[in-house]
Amino acid sequence: MEDRFQIHLITDRRRARIGLEPAVFAALRGGVDWVQLREKGGPAAGLYETALRVIPEARRSGVGVLINDRVDVALAAGADGVHLAARSLPPAVARSLIAEGMLLGVSVHGLEEARRAVETGADYVTFGHVYPTASKPGLPPRGVRELAEIVESVEAPVLAVGGIDASNAAEVLSTGASGIAVISAILAAGDPEEAARRLRRAVDSLPHRPRHPMPDPKRGGRDAHKAQPRERGARRRQTHRAAAAGGEEAPG
Repeated sequence: MEDRFQIHLITDRRRARIGLEPAVFAALRGGVDWVQLREKGGPAAGLYETALRVIPEARRSGVGVLINDRVDVALAAGADGVHLAARSLPPAVARSLIAEGMLLGVSVHGLEEARRAVETGADYVTFGHVYPTASKPGLPPRGVRELAEIVESVEAPVLAVGGIDASNAAEVLSTGASGIAVISAILAAGDPEEAARRLRRAVDSLPHRPRHPMPDPKRGGRDAHKAQPRERGARRRQTHRAAAAGGEEAPG
C-alpha cells in the first residue's frame, strides 16, 4: 500500500537483546519496511560484513536497507540508500557520490535543518527525538508539536524518531508524518518479531495517512522511490552534483 505509514528499524548492537542479526531477521518477519544499519564508531569492515548478511534477507522480505553515515559501505554492499547524521557529509556531496536511484535521508533536529536538508538533496528527513529516550539521555524531547510543524512545512517525507512505540505511535502519526523510526521498541524486546508485528498493527490501524508517503521498498528495491515523481528530479540532482563539485551550496 503506497500511502501507508512505514516502520524503520535503526540498529544498535548494544540494545539488541537477542543479538543484532537475529533481532533484525526477526523484525523482517514482523513487518518493518526499512532497516537502517548503524555502527557508531565501528569499523567499516564490520558494517560491510553485516550489510552483506542482512541485505539478501531483507530483499527476500521486500524490505529496503539503508546504511547510516558510510556512503562507501552503502555503495560497496549494494544497499538501497544512505542515511546521514548531523556530522556526516553534506547532503549535496553525498548525493553526488551515491548511485542513481539510491535513497538519501538526513537526521534533523529543527525546521531550518529540515528545509536545508531537503533543498540540498535529501529524499526524506528523520526528526527527533520526539519523546524521552535512552539514546539521548539528559536532552529534553522536542515533542509532537514541533514534529507537526515540520511535517506541514517541508515538501518531503518526515519520519519521527525517539521514544516511539505501539503506545504512542497514534499521537505521532496523527501529525501526518510518514512513519516512525525505532530502536529499542524492537531490538530490546525479548521477541523482536512480535514487537515488530505489534507496531505494524498499531500503525496500520490508524485512520490517518501520511502527508508525503515514504517510498515503498516493495516496489522495486533501490529504484523504488523513483516510481513516485517528486520535485527533486533529475535536473535537481544535477544541480546538487554541480554545487558539490564547485564547493557551493545548491540552491533550493
